[in-house]
Amino acid sequence: MSLSSYLVTPSQLNDALQSSSTSSSKIVPLCAAWFLPNDPQRRTGHGAYLEKRIPDARFFDIDAIKDNNSPYPHMLSSAGEFAAAIGKLGISSKDTVVVYDTHELGIFSAPRVAWNFKVFGHEKVHILNNFRLWVDQGLPTESGDATTPAAVEYTTPKLEKPAEVVDYETMKGLIRGDKAVDPKFEGVSVIDARPKGRWAGSDPEPRPGLPSGHMPGSKSIPFSDVLDPTTKAFLPASELRELFKAKGVDTGSPVISSCGTGVTAVVLDTALVEAGISQNTNHYIYDGSWTEWAMRAEEEQGLIEQSG
Repeated sequence: MSLSSYLVTPSQLNDALQSSSTSSSKIVPLCAAWFLPNDPQRRTGHGAYLEKRIPDARFFDIDAIKDNNSPYPHMLSSAGEFAAAIGKLGISSKDTVVVYDTHELGIFSAPRVAWNFKVFGHEKVHILNNFRLWVDQGLPTESGDATTPAAVEYTTPKLEKPAEVVDYETMKGLIRGDKAVDPKFEGVSVIDARPKGRWAGSDPEPRPGLPSGHMPGSKSIPFSDVLDPTTKAFLPASELRELFKAKGVDTGSPVISSCGTGVTAVVLDTALVEAGISQNTNHYIYDGSWTEWAMRAEEEQGLIEQSG
């Protein structure tokens, strides 16, 4: 059984896993569990993986598989670094990868990890929508130490600077209204996935010393708004379209998603695609997101706003 849609339900994945056990194709569940550094319960992604996971799942550590030369937490790694890390997980470029989150959070960091695969050209990647429903529906799980898979060779296209990524200088030009910025961004909407209080500047950032606030002109759309409040799965496409319309997102213009460190920005990006609003040619991720912006723009007049 093949998986045809980007978002897959627990039953679809379970059926596909059962079918793949008797076929030559391989479906790899990939746990992308991650918690904010100020998590009040001091939970960790790897701890959640050991506590409860889909059988034979691998673990993607977003605090390790990144650009380790960058001062910003989760910048996209090079293609070579990505390939080496994924090969160590026993995943080949021909495998079908289904990325999922924790039971507690539902959808949080999995879209970011799936996006990493997509921008590096992995053809068969999906997001489970979601592990909370998987557990609640009584589908198989395992716990404890996991078997280390045999490493394989993983190859990707050589994409050192994927077109889907927006950097700081481009963002600064867009926020300032610089007409020299690439015309493909004409009419762009910048949307911010952080909680409203952090966007407004009334609540602190989770990283000590980093000011809260927002880029001038950005729109606050907390990533939780695109999820069902109970299941934490993505809302239906029709509800997502209404939400983005109500938030003033121009459905015919480019959209750049941002957040704290580039993780939950991809929750919004995924919601845009699922809603049928953005196509691959006009939606982007500001990879450094607020952490980079606040560290680099703090002393430049007018680049950080704080408002109710």
